[in-house]
Amino acid sequence: MKPEHIFERLRKGETISAHDPEAYKMREASFATKKLLVQMNNSSNPEEIRNLLGQITGSEIDDSVDVFTPLYINYGKHTKIGKGVFINFDCTFLDLGGITIEDNVLIAPKVSLLSEGHPLSPESRHSLMVGHIHIKKNAWIGAGAIILQGVTIGENSIVAAGAVVSTNVPDNVIVGGVPAKVIKEI
Repeated sequence: MKPEHIFERLRKGETISAHDPEAYKMREASFATKKLLVQMNNSSNPEEIRNLLGQITGSEIDDSVDVFTPLYINYGKHTKIGKGVFINFDCTFLDLGGITIEDNVLIAPKVSLLSEGHPLSPESRHSLMVGHIHIKKNAWIGAGAIILQGVTIGENSIVAAGAVVSTNVPDNVIVGGVPAKVIKEI
């Protein structure tokens, strides 16, 4: 049986050691993505932006999706974007652990979706830990919010501006603060 390549292992949530023989492939892929990002972030044509984002993600981006660049993505192939999604200026997606954005999600300026992190112990801190981020339908992520690895944002929920979300958010609630907590039900 052929061993899985590093991107399949990441998609499955495996922690990658800094000494992994395939670790260099992550950096190579990021530089390839950066070439497309430079083109995308210098375009003002919505169709061209969607086309380049589709090349970055390896999937078709629906005509109903609007992206106000700049947008920063370190890999891209582990990001899935639904229909009717709006991504505002200056967002950052670290997607080696996977990011799913369902239909009609609103993402405000300067939002960070970080599906990657590092172990706490100094001896293994250069390893890469991942966890899939899932943002469900009709969610609204407020300006400057940070969504950490492994978090699901529930359907119709709102993440307040500046919140840091480290645990799952149920459907139909507003969360805010550092760390984010439920403020009220919708």
